[in-house]
Amino acid sequence: MSYKLFIPGPIDISDKTYEAMKTPVVGHRSQDFVDLYNAVQPALQELMFTKDPVFLSTSSAWGVMEGAIRNLTQKKVLNCMNGAFSDKWYDVATRCGKEATALQFEWGTPIDPEAVRKELSSGEYDTITMVHNETSTGTMSDLPAIMKVLQEFPDVISVVDSVSSFTVVPIKKDELGIDVLLSGSQKALALPPGMAVFSPSKRAFARAEKLKDRGYYFDFLEFLKNHEKGMTPSTPVIPLINALKSKLEDIQAEGIQARYERHAKLNHLVHTWVENNGFELLPEKQYASKSLTCVKNNRNLEIAGLNKALKERFHCVIDGGYGKLKGKTFRISNMGDETEETISELLQNLDTLLPEFL
Repeated sequence: MSYKLFIPGPIDISDKTYEAMKTPVVGHRSQDFVDLYNAVQPALQELMFTKDPVFLSTSSAWGVMEGAIRNLTQKKVLNCMNGAFSDKWYDVATRCGKEATALQFEWGTPIDPEAVRKELSSGEYDTITMVHNETSTGTMSDLPAIMKVLQEFPDVISVVDSVSSFTVVPIKKDELGIDVLLSGSQKALALPPGMAVFSPSKRAFARAEKLKDRGYYFDFLEFLKNHEKGMTPSTPVIPLINALKSKLEDIQAEGIQARYERHAKLNHLVHTWVENNGFELLPEKQYASKSLTCVKNNRNLEIAGLNKALKERFHCVIDGGYGKLKGKTFRISNMGDETEETISELLQNLDTLLPEFL
């Protein structure tokens, strides 16, 4: 039985995207692949607001997140942590043998720019990591404010995860001075899992040149060398690149500003439902994600039972909370290809079931 995903990734995939994945595979060292690779570059650069190359990695975003640590950290990395995914980055850094500091914020609160400034003032760090939109808690930090602080520390290379915010809100990489902006295929881009996109700056490449233990698979310089030939370092996931090409065409047809506005409108619909039904957002509203909603279970909703009923009776599912918030929160995604019609239908289904599970 198929059912529609309203979880914060993987999210629902359109028939058009699946059809694009049926495009016959070509040799990854052929001119056909070079043409495909080069075809997606202009739109990716436009969406990332960058003149730098945008690389395609056959991995989840975590591969690039680990690779960034290995490519960029000589001295010490500051891991800004405010949820499950940003917290994990600290574990990744230490497992890579890097010195690291966990700058911890309570789950559901944003990264505090002043706390970042205070920590970086020690002069110990040359890399900083952050998750722009912490999917586990539905919290979006003030990225422009954080990047403004980083201008005071020119030796610190920034790595920003935008997996659930890329194409949901504008992230102006070059203007903000982000050194590595990365995203994954399975969330806001509404593609199947298995591919990451990322764009390093010239500063990031210069740092990578100084590190001898950056590995091979995620070596930024290997990506750059192959990019210049319209290729990837290793065999790429060609069906997903065809799907990406199709998705970029969809985004261009809709218009990126219209895409931002659609996500904001759908997000507002969910927030209104939350308020009307006596629930509360986990983060303060001003820091609430625009791509998903993380809801406090302040009414002791039987989330597992509700989700089972959603699946059996309405063929859709939401998320029952992530990590230590499982059961204490639930999450509803509005990212990707969702429309006012699909979100409204989900909310109507929830209204139907709520009395049974409260």
